[in-house]
Amino acid sequence: MDLRVQLAPKNRLGLTLGNPVMVASGTFGYGMEYAGVIDVQRLGAIVCKGTTLKPRPGNAEPRVAETASGMLNAIGLENPGVDALIRDIAPVWAEWRVPVIVNIAGESIDEYREVASRLDGVDGISGIEVNISCPNIEKGSVEFGTSPDLAAEVTEAVRNASSLPLMVKLTPNVTDIGVVAKAVVRAGADALTVCNTLRGMAVDIVRRRPVLGNICGGLSGPAIKPVALYLVYAVSKAVDVPIVGCGGISSATDAIEFIMAGASAVQVGTATFLDPRACLNILVGIEDFMARENILTLSEIVGQARA
Repeated sequence: MDLRVQLAPKNRLGLTLGNPVMVASGTFGYGMEYAGVIDVQRLGAIVCKGTTLKPRPGNAEPRVAETASGMLNAIGLENPGVDALIRDIAPVWAEWRVPVIVNIAGESIDEYREVASRLDGVDGISGIEVNISCPNIEKGSVEFGTSPDLAAEVTEAVRNASSLPLMVKLTPNVTDIGVVAKAVVRAGADALTVCNTLRGMAVDIVRRRPVLGNICGGLSGPAIKPVALYLVYAVSKAVDVPIVGCGGISSATDAIEFIMAGASAVQVGTATFLDPRACLNILVGIEDFMARENILTLSEIVGQARA
């Protein structure tokens, strides 16, 4: 059977995945952290944690809180900065077979442009995922993702700064995600990730204070799956580029639902915290489903639920 996915068919560099199972930004580190636990080379692609122009210390602790069927996180894009990533981490990726996509964020359009420019042509980097949807930093990111015009400006700036395949990660915290999707595709996005976390919070009733140091954080896990699934369906009807489904995927059945709703590939995130092998178990489950149903190519079931 053929599980290959073309994530950037119109980009001159292209981005072909061996299978549709990716790992989501912020849940898999830089890949090396899991390399001793699972065979990361079996993944369709790795999306590394959010990368910014300068190093970021992240938000005040506590940064994580468990919720019913999910979790809240307010990490705040802690990372060593793009130059350290290029110097210390990309050389490791250059030795890998699995494609690595760098998730980038910024507080201004100029920062997005500069990060993208520095990543262009670096060995070991197969693509860029533009994060315009992080709900737990004070400036940038989700501010751009909720405005179609600003989302398009960021996308166009990154497109002009880099020849790498370009994905844009959309926020669910909008009234009409289709309008934003259309804007970023017109601005040059090769593919879309749908979607990032939902904004949420928790309260410690003993301390009578918010649980998270940042007050609000991003809600992920099975609790958001029905929302994310519908958004994939809606976006796939609005635009004609590959979509990567993300949000609460913890089983092969979940992944297949997203694919049938219109996703060409999926990202596994929070499930990895419970089981480091979750992503590979999902891949095996997809293969088993295709074998049982006599499906020869993954593309046969992409968007079938829209018929």
